[in-house]
Amino acid sequence: MSAEAPSGTLAAPSGGMPDLIGAAVGRFERAVDWLRRNLFSSAWNTLLTLLVLAALWIVVPPFLDWAVWSAAISGASKAICSGGGACWTFIKLRLHTFIWGHYPSEELWRPAAAVALLVAFAAPVMREQVRHRGLYVLLLLTVCPVLAGVLLVGDVAGLKHVDTSQWGGLMLDVIISFVTVAGAIPLGILLALGRRAELKVIRVLSIGFIELWRGVPLLTVLFMSAVMVPLFMPDGVHVDRLIRAMVAFTLFNAAYMAETVRGGLQGVPVGQEEAAYSIGLRWWQVQVFVTLPQALRIVVPGIVNNIVDLFKDTSLVTIIGLVDLLGAVNQSLKDPAWLGLAKEGYVFTSVLFFACCFAMSSYGRRFERRLNRHRTGGQ
Repeated sequence: MSAEAPSGTLAAPSGGMPDLIGAAVGRFERAVDWLRRNLFSSAWNTLLTLLVLAALWIVVPPFLDWAVWSAAISGASKAICSGGGACWTFIKLRLHTFIWGHYPSEELWRPAAAVALLVAFAAPVMREQVRHRGLYVLLLLTVCPVLAGVLLVGDVAGLKHVDTSQWGGLMLDVIISFVTVAGAIPLGILLALGRRAELKVIRVLSIGFIELWRGVPLLTVLFMSAVMVPLFMPDGVHVDRLIRAMVAFTLFNAAYMAETVRGGLQGVPVGQEEAAYSIGLRWWQVQVFVTLPQALRIVVPGIVNNIVDLFKDTSLVTIIGLVDLLGAVNQSLKDPAWLGLAKEGYVFTSVLFFACCFAMSSYGRRFERRLNRHRTGGQ
């Protein structure tokens, strides 16, 4: 007669302890096999692995001691940072400047509302299952910038005017990147199509535009927008320096986007266009409904790479007097009350830039996998 388990108790899993031990052993064996194949597959790989581990052992513990264990974050002055660790108090007290620049504190609800608008408009575009995605993309690229611009600039509907000279920090990097991407991708697509056009005039003009902007350093373009462009403006006409910088970024990056898209266009089989023409579609219908969807699917990694490079290049605006994140850190480091804290400032800037770029790269990989899901059977 078999004994029954007492009422109210859970029955033991099938197999009990031997199964748990077997599963643990299996995982351990897989881990050992992965290490053997990837890190210790040969004498040379084993030597490199040991050298890397030794370098990490030399570098990581002192850095953690400086950045975490011996760091100071409390207090309201440099006096609290008397130890040998990092003085994160400097970052904490200057965080407002690093994120928003010199935007008035009493008006910070406006950039916060602009960020909320961006998230609200971008959420439907980034979701996997959504209808009318094209409409949401159009709203993100048109309505969202207008509403955000009204909020940030003000001078309408009772909002206090805030000059763009007071904008700065990470907010300025995001604004420049967003406006540049919104303008460079459509312009780059038109230039890529123009470079492949049968009409020679359009082809030559497109090639000339692309090669001109790709042959000039971005720093030179920014100096031209800040120094030379105002000299050619009529008397009494003034264009904001931030707008001139965003136009320069847009034109410069459009040339690189055009070459990226052109590579995708060349990757589409010629038979696709020939089949589309054979059923009576016009040239623009072939490009919009047949060629471009396939080409853009191919060049997603290249477009994401251009966007990440663009976001990092926005730090160059500090040279023409705009105070982005790097510029805000440099200004704060010149304050006599916080001299000698360059390491903290630049580590913070590097971490923030890395986090933003890694987030964009991660979403780009996810978006690429979603587009290519049909090639892997929906997995």
